[in-house]
Amino acid sequence: MSKIAKSTIFVTALLALVMLAPMGLTVAQGPAYITYNSNAGDPIPRAFDEKVVGMWNDAHPMLPVEHSIIAHEDFKQAIRAYLTAEPAPDVLTWFAGNRARFFIDRGLIADISDMWEANGFDDVYAPGFQALATVGDGKFFLPTAYYWWAIYYRPSILAEVGIEKTPATWDELLGACDTLSAAGYAPFTIGTKYRWTTAAWFDYINMRVNGPEFHLDLMLMKESYEDPRVKEVFTYWNQLFEHNCFIEDPAAYSWQEALDFMVQGEAAMYLMGGFITDSYPDELEEDLDFFRFPVINPDVLIGEDAPTDGFFMAANARNLEGGKDFLAFLGSQEVQQMAFDEMGRLPTRTDVDISGAAPATQKGIELIQTADFIVQFYDRDTTPTMADAGMDGFMDFWDDPESIDTILADLEAERQRILAEGIEE
Repeated sequence: MSKIAKSTIFVTALLALVMLAPMGLTVAQGPAYITYNSNAGDPIPRAFDEKVVGMWNDAHPMLPVEHSIIAHEDFKQAIRAYLTAEPAPDVLTWFAGNRARFFIDRGLIADISDMWEANGFDDVYAPGFQALATVGDGKFFLPTAYYWWAIYYRPSILAEVGIEKTPATWDELLGACDTLSAAGYAPFTIGTKYRWTTAAWFDYINMRVNGPEFHLDLMLMKESYEDPRVKEVFTYWNQLFEHNCFIEDPAAYSWQEALDFMVQGEAAMYLMGGFITDSYPDELEEDLDFFRFPVINPDVLIGEDAPTDGFFMAANARNLEGGKDFLAFLGSQEVQQMAFDEMGRLPTRTDVDISGAAPATQKGIELIQTADFIVQFYDRDTTPTMADAGMDGFMDFWDDPESIDTILADLEAERQRILAEGIEE
């Protein structure tokens, strides 16, 4: 066969392969491409994810992104396999806090400090999110979306009983409970049928008593549950019981069922995440507001629960430098502004224009961006095994506050067991 004939056959075969490639699939050649695995499987996040990748590919035809979207639950099951592959995907979506720290501590997530510095992210990311991205001396995570927690309340009820301003200190909170109880209202509603709602109270009291740094060390199992500082948390928590701050029999209700007490005007307040508005009647939202969890120890930094999602780079990435460039784009003002405008995702950057947002949204963003530390939530910040034991302990305390010494001894025994056996997620 002649050289011309061989060349013609090769070109024809190559054209056939191109024609058979699925529409919309980036066919990358050589090292000049970036792999990105995303868990944005739901329709709206998926469309936004595809739009952002399309913008990058249009602007970087010689460094395209190969985009894989995996269903959320499947992604969680597969992430270990992704990170231990040779090579691993370059950029991945994930959760901040212990869920990321687990892989950072095992050397599976890359240090992206140089990307943070090159793009001036320390100048435009809120302090709490900078802290959330940091482990030791390095930055390992890019937080880009979150929701806040706060004490939600009915302003009309507080006004009716003569509470002129929302509680800013612990004594003011206890005083508000006394005033509301005397007027026939349940100060706080809560549904503990599912244990996680109790964990919010532990998170906040611990942060306000001992500071968010101690709280995070406890979540990382560096501190003992029998430390006197931990017991002090429950001393304050018990004061809420002594002042009749909660509805009766909360274990009979889910968090949404407990919300009915606020809706019906029987309870005044609820410690809950910003998603509360999704279940709150639209016609009553004008009589719904929120405030920061009160200060207990004025000498500690302010920490806030704000479960946060974002991105990281795999340590085994095949294109570390290209991946960092794409990561910088995902964390840019342009992309965060789009995410806020088009999907309502709350920005972790301080230079996103939120002037068109609802007042409640602006207030929530300010609450988080003015915090010193951002933590995730008890069951996100510690290991699943410890979280399970801890939330059982919180429920036991709710049932019998006098048993706190036994509860803390059991939690400490579980912590020691986990550390000794090296139990992993």
